[in-house]
Amino acid sequence: MDKLLALTTLLEVADAGGFSKAAQRLGVATSSVTRLMDSLEASLGTALLTRTPRKVSLTDAGIAYVEQVGKVLDDLAEADESVFDSGASPVGALRISVPSTYSRLRLAPHLAAFLCANPRVFLDVVVADHFSDLALDRIDVAVRIGLPDRDANLIVRKLTDNPRYVVASHDYLARCGTPPTPDALASHECLRIAYGGGYRSRQVWAFRRESVEGRVEERVEVRGHLLSNSLDILHEAVLAGRGVALLPEWLVGDEIRAGRLMRLFENFDASPHQGDAIVYAAYLPNRRHSSKVRALVQFLEARLQMALEG
Repeated sequence: MDKLLALTTLLEVADAGGFSKAAQRLGVATSSVTRLMDSLEASLGTALLTRTPRKVSLTDAGIAYVEQVGKVLDDLAEADESVFDSGASPVGALRISVPSTYSRLRLAPHLAAFLCANPRVFLDVVVADHFSDLALDRIDVAVRIGLPDRDANLIVRKLTDNPRYVVASHDYLARCGTPPTPDALASHECLRIAYGGGYRSRQVWAFRRESVEGRVEERVEVRGHLLSNSLDILHEAVLAGRGVALLPEWLVGDEIRAGRLMRLFENFDASPHQGDAIVYAAYLPNRRHSSKVRALVQFLEARLQMALEG
């Protein structure tokens, strides 16, 4: 008995729910599938399949066995693919994790061009705002926004800067006044991104600028009635005139250029924490020689930098 063929056939039978349908998919005779499954069960000494006139289903032992076999065959396919993918031409499945709002505005418009340039790559895009476990979730490349020092066990490549702007609507500024300096934000309604704490949690916005005397830094504790882990919610709230927000350029740049939002403190670099957040790609060390990973990172670096400059 060809064990690898038997295992592959078992997965097909389990998915198809019958011998004849599995045989059609595999392009073989139904009798061949039946004999192969009989031989596999005999070698294991247990029943994997329950046979009825209308359907073939997995036994409890079969369910557990198929789960383990699926992992083994996935690992084998990945090992085979890694040999092909170490060459000059990117090939195979590429599973990437991307943050939701950023992917919609900055990544999604470019993915079709990447596939056109790499026709042998199959792209699997997982949209997730949490930091995925790359090994557990089988992620080849994660596009992330933040401070890359938290990914010390991964290979990190900067894709582009992530400038943030303090913005407010003209309606809000007409009602509440325009803060002349960052420290004036302490008396304004500030729309805050949630970083794990509740609405009473302390949040400080950091401001930096260069002067003839050197670097000037200010830290301002901000408060407000809206706290959210969704940039989209804060974006809509600032457009509606509910307060002042510190949001990334890729989210509010178009509104500033169109005059719907006003950027405050243009001579300052602003951040909701210490350190400069960037947009970066992270991947496991065992992907360092992957042609498809290298191709995606280089492509995104060029496209995202162009989008920031344009």
